[in-house]
Amino acid sequence: MGKRPLVNRRNQPAYKQRAVDTRVVRERFLIVCEGEKTERNYFECFRVPRKVIDVHGLGYNTVSLVKKAVDLRNQDSYDQVWCVFDRDSWSAQNFNEALSLAEREDIKVAYSNEAFEIWYLLHFNYHTTAIKRNDCNDKLSELLGKKYKKNQEDMYALLETKQANAIRNARKLLNQYTPRNPERDNPSTTVHELVEQLNRFIP
Repeated sequence: MGKRPLVNRRNQPAYKQRAVDTRVVRERFLIVCEGEKTERNYFECFRVPRKVIDVHGLGYNTVSLVKKAVDLRNQDSYDQVWCVFDRDSWSAQNFNEALSLAEREDIKVAYSNEAFEIWYLLHFNYHTTAIKRNDCNDKLSELLGKKYKKNQEDMYALLETKQANAIRNARKLLNQYTPRNPERDNPSTTVHELVEQLNRFIP
């Protein structure tokens, strides 16, 4: 007759536990921004491990930006590829062509109509009225209590505690457009969709 297994205090067999790999599985993001600094500065400040995001601020137009994202994707390994650009002064044809190209290439788009700053405004209030970039900047200065400067590096830190409000407002804003027409839907933004993906990897 074989030996009986050792038992613990609860009279259960005391087998040696196997080592479990508890490493967190992380995805790697390529984020390619139309603006050279504004959007890049914002996303680089996310409190995620540096290996999670690779952010580029290129100053390209919308279609060229998507093409560059394709090139960069082919040079490395990424789980998600995002382009961040505005409707702004680009022609409807250019804007729509960029969206179509991104869809064909399986690239996600965080767009803003008219400008990225609408995402900042939604941290404070829900907006349904079209607003020009300059007016948006003036409104931000009023809400921040200091002059808003494009390309400033502390916007993520200034707005982080209000981010949940911005996400709710952005979703609500998109839901009012049925069907959606990003080129015409002003104001609107899908920046929150990228923000939510990144937030999954904040420790």
